[in-house]
Amino acid sequence: MIPQSFQYESPGSLSEAIAMLQQYGEDAKILSGGHSLIPMMKLRFATPEYLIDINGIPGLSFIKEENGILRIGALTREADLEHSDFLKKKFPIFSDATKLIADPQVRNMGTIGGNIAHGDAANDHPAVMLALNATIVATGPDGEREIPIDEFFFGFYMTALQHGEILTEIRIPVPPSGTGNAYYKMERKVGDYATAGVAVQITLDDNGVVTAAGIGLTNVNPVPLRAARSEQALIGKPLSEASINEAAQYASEDCNPSSDLRGSEEYKRSIVGTLVKRMIHQAVNRANN
Repeated sequence: MIPQSFQYESPGSLSEAIAMLQQYGEDAKILSGGHSLIPMMKLRFATPEYLIDINGIPGLSFIKEENGILRIGALTREADLEHSDFLKKKFPIFSDATKLIADPQVRNMGTIGGNIAHGDAANDHPAVMLALNATIVATGPDGEREIPIDEFFFGFYMTALQHGEILTEIRIPVPPSGTGNAYYKMERKVGDYATAGVAVQITLDDNGVVTAAGIGLTNVNPVPLRAARSEQALIGKPLSEASINEAAQYASEDCNPSSDLRGSEEYKRSIVGTLVKRMIHQAVNRANN
């Protein structure tokens, strides 16, 4: 299908883009990679009168570590996340997730900021952000504000971004040694949305006790879901098959999948439990190596 007609804008600075959002109000949408918004426009699920393309704004694409914080610019492409040597060393979970997103052509244009700002529980990065305890940086007419990831997603395709704000950066604490992370999603075919996906980050001390755990789930809840009971089942005790099984059981119980063409509710709960076990083992293996 063909989108309804719209006015295209290409601001050269962040302040110009924010001013346009204020001027055009609710009739404007931000365009970054475009691989979520454009299909919705073609189906007329989204019908903005003004499309503000931020791809020409400098300084929004970067991957760097500063003072113990991983900083990722909102316009950083999925392909850059997939192939970053720095991320492969300390955050292999990004390579896990991005290589499962669509195909290389999409990953060459799709951005991490667009993926998160879309607020879609079926996207892969929201679960990763939950596991890594990320902070979202939104920039608006009053400057920057930080939003903890647990306060960012609060409804179906709804986020904490306010009118006039643009997601500009993601900040993630660099974990201590003894930390590993991993992500995997079950999909019907390459490039499909997840039947279910699981992101895990685990930190172990020298005695094998879990000191921190983050577990995020993909596409098994109306909003991206933190498996909080599963995390608590692991923290503060030596990692064991019993605690891993308990965490998997809690995750399969606490998610809220819907039966659809990707499988029944029961099947998706089973996939969540299986993936939680596998991703914990994968994260621990990486922590030990």
